[in-house]
Amino acid sequence: MAITTRLDLRQSQSLVMTPQLQQAIKLLQLSNIELAAYVEQQLEENPLLERQGDDGDRQDRGDGPEAGAVRETERDGPDEGVMATTSDFESTETAGDNLWSGDNDAASFREEDSFLSLANWGPAGAAGPGGGRMDFSAPTGGLEDNLTEGLSLRDHLMAQVNMDLTDPVDRLIAADLVERLDEAGYLTGELEATAERLGCPVARVAETLERLQRFDPPGIFARNLAECLAIQLKDRDRFDPAMAALVAHLDLLGKRDKKALMKCCGVDAEDFADMVAEIRALNPKPALAFDTISAEPVTPDILMRPRQDGGWHIELNTDTLPRVLVNNRYYSQISNSTSDRKAKQYITEQLHSANWLVKALHQRAKTVLRVAEEIVRQQEKFFTNGVGGLKPLVLRDIAEAIEMHESTVSRVTTNKYIETPRGIYELKYFFTTAIPGAAGESAHSAEAIRHRIKMLIDKETAETVLSDDRIVAILRGEGVEIARRTVAKYREALRIPSSVARRREKMSAF
Repeated sequence: MAITTRLDLRQSQSLVMTPQLQQAIKLLQLSNIELAAYVEQQLEENPLLERQGDDGDRQDRGDGPEAGAVRETERDGPDEGVMATTSDFESTETAGDNLWSGDNDAASFREEDSFLSLANWGPAGAAGPGGGRMDFSAPTGGLEDNLTEGLSLRDHLMAQVNMDLTDPVDRLIAADLVERLDEAGYLTGELEATAERLGCPVARVAETLERLQRFDPPGIFARNLAECLAIQLKDRDRFDPAMAALVAHLDLLGKRDKKALMKCCGVDAEDFADMVAEIRALNPKPALAFDTISAEPVTPDILMRPRQDGGWHIELNTDTLPRVLVNNRYYSQISNSTSDRKAKQYITEQLHSANWLVKALHQRAKTVLRVAEEIVRQQEKFFTNGVGGLKPLVLRDIAEAIEMHESTVSRVTTNKYIETPRGIYELKYFFTTAIPGAAGESAHSAEAIRHRIKMLIDKETAETVLSDDRIVAILRGEGVEIARRTVAKYREALRIPSSVARRREKMSAF
């Protein structure tokens, strides 16, 4: 059979991700803050895009206070413009008949650390170095806007190195050890690595480390928790044999084995209580006072408030959404004043890109609101009754209700926050797995079950500590079909110790 070439025509269908579609998908999964940054970049690249408010005429293009609403293309005299901004859409569906009232149940979801958890111990001293600017002439704003730059841990330590160490070799060793500190102030790695890297004896590195461990803050350059506490106790001149024995048996302290610790330390109950109080006053992470990062509050993308006639009013956060216009007048001037084909082609492409961005912002606003409205409608009992009112919900439930694909709902709910009367929540929070109900009853939300387990444990006394099996029996009596291993998994996720550890902790005097 001869090999020949030929030309055939075939018809086929395929899904093509055009640049415009890719842009629309990208905008959909961005939060309002990220969207503002993206639009800012487009304003720099596209000469036909303008920020609303850049000049007086365009700032007055809106209709007063409601200028944030998304609009279609509109023309105002000779200057034609398109505006895509924020949204004042209002939910047309009533999510419930009663307004919210009561305490914030979500506030009870605080993770409890174990006794030995480093997060349980607060710093012994005051706040870290650096401070805020108390200047009445400073611009108004939040405290986080007026913070001065704090002193870093490395600069603080190197200043002490330059003052206390005069030998160049010791300074080189100290600089290498400073670079090996972790965020808590502990020394990582082995001393042999520093000795090999700098070509000096290990004994010289150990001698320098001993001098560095006297630096401020106390406890810095420790290699483990016990050494960190010992350094701080030596700094306070409280590292006697009894305290050394207590530091050497931190595992027993974590188990709250009071009798064994008193025997190891050779002290009575009163002295032992004083020793434990001193240990708790120490700082297990001495470096946390430095290199602090200002906490940035979560900015909600969606605002929710109760309506006077019942239900909820839902709108996009107009303070964080960008407001842009397409300058059709500038496009007309450029098109009519040049005969360069490349220039006309460029300005036409920029016009299409600007118009598409406007439409994409408009579509994004409508999609986010539709998803938020449906979530509020389906989780209405949460806003009325608290965490116990959460119902099982998956992406498919929302997608089927608003006739969209699950991937679209997933993108909309990613990194988006809604401000509600009960606080600010990520939209993903309202999607929880289902726990089957007993005797044919309706399913329960896993988040609500975790909340119920925590409430049961919080009400315990030393005589009424509940085992996992007992919690299972209580939940089954309330119509929840749950296994003991599931209760144990939820308890561990909440960082709650076992019933044995809880009973020992409640019966312990320290």
